[in-house]
Amino acid sequence: MTYSGAVRVGGPADVHELPDLMISKVAVGPMDNNAYLLRCRATGEQLLIDAADDASTLLTLIGDDGIASVVTTHQHGDHWQALAEVVAATGARTYAGREDAAGIPVPTDVLLEDGDGVAVGNVRLTARHLAGHTPGSVALVYDDPHGHPHVFTGDCLFPGGVGNTRKDPEAFARLLHDVETRIFDVLPDETWVYPGHGNDTTLGAERPHLPEWRARGW
Repeated sequence: MTYSGAVRVGGPADVHELPDLMISKVAVGPMDNNAYLLRCRATGEQLLIDAADDASTLLTLIGDDGIASVVTTHQHGDHWQALAEVVAATGARTYAGREDAAGIPVPTDVLLEDGDGVAVGNVRLTARHLAGHTPGSVALVYDDPHGHPHVFTGDCLFPGGVGNTRKDPEAFARLLHDVETRIFDVLPDETWVYPGHGNDTTLGAERPHLPEWRARGW
């Protein structure tokens, strides 16, 4: 089956099969959060992005192989409701942006800075710090050596705009700046975007609308 990225709470995961990495996307919780399970094909090691809610669904997705690590994209509560239970069940190492870790009620083992590497088996992801939605939000970029990049953006970039900055013009300006300079300016149009809620998109689909987002202020 062709991957679409369209998932619903209570429905099956959608699996994006890449040469070196398998990405399973599932929707959980009352706010339709996306959680992503990444599996290195060579080693079988797994990493979870956002233990957002519904630990039983996430643990079923993870399966008997467990996970080595879990990355929380930012400190908002809808992105870590299942974190304590998942970590207790798997012993996973926890990662989060340095500026957001204090707002996550599960201790963070690794504090991420912009440009830090996060490994899942033989696969390397790069953390990009994107401030504005929260002080320490992080995106994870996988630069697939066999194709185009993939980026997990949390709540910083969606189809149709950047994340909510609560009508704070300074926060919006910071978030748009970081998304432009650390995502759009360095990654090609073919880059696949996996957001924290809703459907996926590509940078090419969103890039023409950057001036419109700047003009409207959200």
